Amino acid sequence: MKKRFLFLFLFAFIYVFPAFSQEAKYIFYLIGDGMGLNQVNLTEIHRAELQQKNSTVPLVFTQFPHVGFASTHSQSNGVTDSGAGGTALAVGKKTKNGVIGMDSTGTVPHKSIAYAAKEKGKKVGIITSVSIDHATPASFYAHQPDRDMYYEIGKEIISSNFDFFGGSNFLKPETTFDKQPAPSLFPLFEKAGYKVLKGKEAYTQHPRKSDKIILMNTDGTARDALKYAIDQKPSDLKLADITAAAIQSLEQNNKNGFFLMVEGGKIDWACHANDAATTIQEVLDFNSAAELVYEFYKKHPKETLIVVTADHETGGLGIGNGSSTLKTKLLANQKLSHAELSNEIGNLRKNKANATWDDLKNLLSTHTGLYNQVKVNADDDKSLQGAYQRSFVDHQNETAKSLYASDDKIAALSIAILNRMGSIAWASNNHSAAYAPVYAIGTGAEQFNQKMDNTDIPKKIAIAAKLSLD
Repeated sequence: MKKRFLFLFLFAFIYVFPAFSQEAKYIFYLIGDGMGLNQVNLTEIHRAELQQKNSTVPLVFTQFPHVGFASTHSQSNGVTDSGAGGTALAVGKKTKNGVIGMDSTGTVPHKSIAYAAKEKGKKVGIITSVSIDHATPASFYAHQPDRDMYYEIGKEIISSNFDFFGGSNFLKPETTFDKQPAPSLFPLFEKAGYKVLKGKEAYTQHPRKSDKIILMNTDGTARDALKYAIDQKPSDLKLADITAAAIQSLEQNNKNGFFLMVEGGKIDWACHANDAATTIQEVLDFNSAAELVYEFYKKHPKETLIVVTADHETGGLGIGNGSSTLKTKLLANQKLSHAELSNEIGNLRKNKANATWDDLKNLLSTHTGLYNQVKVNADDDKSLQGAYQRSFVDHQNETAKSLYASDDKIAALSIAILNRMGSIAWASNNHSAAYAPVYAIGTGAEQFNQKMDNTDIPKKIAIAAKLSLD
């Protein structure tokens, strides 16, 4: 009887509690900034509609076997910002909006899951589609009382001693938070042993991929972010390019495994601008990075954990705005982001002093499909013609401001019309309190089959990888 009991106990221990017998050697933490469940769902519905299907075409991470959702409030507010949201995902503790990697007083630093991985001898990579000193990536390596302390945040790369950083550039590499000139960060990085590489070609030609690397964009003027996916040319640096480089570098000369955080940062930016077509392309761009990560997982399925989530939802995105018939396929007529459409309208105004309404209408038709592919009703036509009159005839400078953009009013109005015709509604231009989706696969992924708080996510990753966050 005792032998039978012992056998049953061992059986239960091995099969019911696998997390105790396995350890995640390779950890991928993917964060879609601003990517609520509806941003994911819209992308899948849109893909299906383009294939004439009344269903969804799944992204790679939505097929992961373990799915949950997380609350996202900060310590100070019901709606988090990316500083507090990123900190919660990085360190497993709440803080107030605007703080990076510290308590709500901005005086006590907290250890992130990335530092915990480094302590265990793993290599660490932090990459993003926006600037490397932006709030979400910063939460994993920096400790500052204000997310706008870009110079001070960037300088902490040196003390982190992490192995790979990637993104567009740095926002304030030569100016302190109090607007004082300071030594450029780039020589300081080089002195600390980092190789600063600009562009895909520079990385490809660099002979020692296992070096400590900071990979950035080639365009020194585009500090804030990579181009929107909808605007990118084949030669442009993409999030997937940085992800591939990070995996290659972190894997080399490495017996202890690695931790890699990947942020799709411009999903949030597109949602702040209430630009649904650009949002879809940003989610697809994020999914392209996830596909590379999943390919790695398939080679190391018993040693890898992938967790995909968001720091918050942005925009209060609604799919369906009255009719039971969705028309998201109309969004495919938009060929440029809100920012580039604004530039095109500005160029028309500058290059053709007497541009007619027909000139503007042809531009909108080319870049958004309005009038030729998407019917414009009388009220919307009147609104657009009124905006044309004020802008091109009366020379009034009308703009539509969001957190990361100041767009031409005609561009914002055109995209709003296309959104509405494409069955999309937005609650605001800012963050919401919606739950963040959580998807997981691999060693320890079974922990994510539930409702949780965002602070629980790094704690569960720590359990799976046997890391210490304390």
